[in-house]
This record gives sequence, C-alpha cells and structure tokens, in this order.
Amino acid sequence: MRKNLKLSKITKGNEMDNNNTIVKMEMSGNRYNAFDADGNKFTSEIGTGSRKRAYEQGMALERRTGKTGKVYWWKVPMSEFEKSTTPVFNAEELAVPDDHAEVLNFIHTSYKLKPEMLVMKELKWKYLVRGAVRGKNILMTGPAGCGKTLAAKSLVDSLSRPDFYFNLGATQDPRATLIGNVHFDKKDGTYFSESLFIKAIQTPNAVVLLDELSRAHPDAWNILMTVLDEGQRYIRLDEADGQATIKVAKGVTFVATANIGNEYTSTRVMDKALMDRFIIVEMDVLNDEEEHGLLNYMFPHVDSELLKAVSEISHLTRTESKSDAGKISTGISTRTSVELSGLLYDGFGLDEAAEVTIYPQYSDDGGVDSERTFIKQLVQKYVSDGSSDDLFNEDEIESNNIGA
Repeated sequence: MRKNLKLSKITKGNEMDNNNTIVKMEMSGNRYNAFDADGNKFTSEIGTGSRKRAYEQGMALERRTGKTGKVYWWKVPMSEFEKSTTPVFNAEELAVPDDHAEVLNFIHTSYKLKPEMLVMKELKWKYLVRGAVRGKNILMTGPAGCGKTLAAKSLVDSLSRPDFYFNLGATQDPRATLIGNVHFDKKDGTYFSESLFIKAIQTPNAVVLLDELSRAHPDAWNILMTVLDEGQRYIRLDEADGQATIKVAKGVTFVATANIGNEYTSTRVMDKALMDRFIIVEMDVLNDEEEHGLLNYMFPHVDSELLKAVSEISHLTRTESKSDAGKISTGISTRTSVELSGLLYDGFGLDEAAEVTIYPQYSDDGGVDSERTFIKQLVQKYVSDGSSDDLFNEDEIESNNIGA
C-alpha cells in the first residue's frame, strides 16, 4: 500500500513539555531502550531496572518532577504513549512507500540524537545518519583530532544497532585480522579459526567501524574491495577454488575514518577504487568560538577565560599554518585542545600544559626562527596577560628574539 505524501510539508509532532515526556521501551539485544513518540532516545536518563520492569509489564514511562524538583519516571498505560504519537507527514501529492515516510522522519529529526559534545553541522549529521540508514559505506575524513571517530561512535549509539570496532592502523597482519588464522591442535589437527570481522559482517544490521583506514596495509584494502563493493558484498576465506565465501549480511553498514592530505606522512595514499566504494563525510575544523563552547561544555569548572585562551591559540595556529607565509606547518588539533584543558582542570598552569602537549609537536630546528620558538611566543602572550592583540607583530617578535 502507498500513501500520497508531500515532502515540502514535513511537520514536527507535538512539542511536549519536559515533565510530560512519555517513552516506550524497545528491546535491542539484551538492552532495554527508551524512545519518545518522535524517536528521541532517553535510555541514559532512566535506570536499567525501571526500563526492564516497564518493558516486561507492557507499560510506558512518563517523566515527572516532584515537589522538591527531583525528576523521576512513572509507569503509565501504553495508551498514554500512543496518545502522544502524531502524524509526521500530511498526505497530499508525492507517492512514497510507508516505510520511506518513517525513514524520512527519522533522518530529519535525527539531529536531536547527536551528543552535545560532538560539534557537527546539522546537514552533515543528517547526511551521516542517512548513509547509515540506507546501508551506505561511509568514509569520515578530516584532520587528525577533529572528531571523526567520535562522530562515527556517536552514530552507532544513536542507531542502537550491533556494532564492531577495528583499528586498521594498528593491524600488523591484515589477513589474520580480517579473515582469520589456521591453527594446529594435537587432538583436532589443523583447523581454521575465523576472525571477529567475519562474525561482524554476518551480523544483520551491524555497524562496522573501520578506524584509520588510511593507515592500513594495502593487503587490508585488497581484502576489503569485494566486501565494500555494492555489487559483490562478500569475502573469500581463501583464494583456492572451492573455499568458503562469506556473504555480508543484510543491513550491514561500514563506517571508516581516514586522514587524507600531504601533512599526514604516516598515512598511505588511498586507492581510488577503494575510496569510490564510500560516500564521504568531511568533518569540519572548529573555529575558536565553536571550540570554546565545546571546552566549556567538557570542563565547566575551568575558568572560561582560560579555555578561551586555549581555543584562540588553537585557532591561530590553524590559521597561521594555512597562510602562504606561515611560520608553522600544522595547527593544533581539537584533541590537543581537549588534553590541554584537561591539564588545566587538574591544576596545571597554561604554560605548563602547553609545554607537555603543544611544544613537542613543533620542531626546534632553526633556533629563534624555529616553529617551536614561534609557538612559545604565541602561548606566552596568553600566559602573561591573556591578550592576543598584535599577536603577529613582527617587530615585537623580533625584539623578543633579540632578548632571548
């Protein structure tokens, strides 16, 4: 059966007051998840026992606030949850299958599922979710430390699907990791032991995370070629005739991360045929305001002005590294900013934190003209007075060099 739906008239369900949110329990593996009528997930807000009992009794849970302001979840009949469900689409002109309407609803309301600590544009998050829902192979690209792996793991959490993680950058033996090994036992003789990857690709609707694909050995890429090809989707345990061929299960999604660019000298130039098997989601580098907001969220007990200094230092290094006449070759990653802020939280000073997290990333070749000297002068501006005025005033830098 098909319904006529006009996509231009997508409407949200009733906006519910926080205290009147009603959720339904759904079983996923051995986990009891909680979703409201719009598909928003509340699992982490409700105790495991409460979710399990509600599920077993066929009840929904309603969020309420007591006289003391304490929030609790109260069991209510499932009919109360059903009352909160409203149509998402107005039936009019465009014909699409019923399940397509559900997919559209999930994709276009999925931004609510993105964790707050992941800074990612709404369009790119929805594109990421859409790729996973449609069973696409997704390649997350961007500079080191920009949040690629966090985004991929957040996607896994938001979908509540079986997930498997493989760090291909740390793989020394691609065949053993992706296929398996032959073993010998005195009792059973020679036998073949399949890898966890073989189990992963045979798990329906699984999300398989291939971290650091650009650092993988070319042998791993060769093995993955047929697995990732939409028209093949299989892996052969051995190239010899008659050997078992494992098919990729229905609904399996592959999400890979890669650092691509000349600055990543330890990565390999990825095969074009391999990259063509993915849709690409490019992660954005945060600007200073976005990074300041992220650091404030992660470290609310650290002086916001100190965190602002960290975000500005990071932003200025990235800007300088991209300049044609830049004095440094690479900028500070968000991962480094987070580590530095963690040191501030643990009582270290900004100068101390910079000494162990930032300075080692820059060469001291060239003395006063080295990248490390430039970075030290940059940080010192914030250590002394927190000001970044005239930060790149060359006369002042030269004066500092002479006095050094």
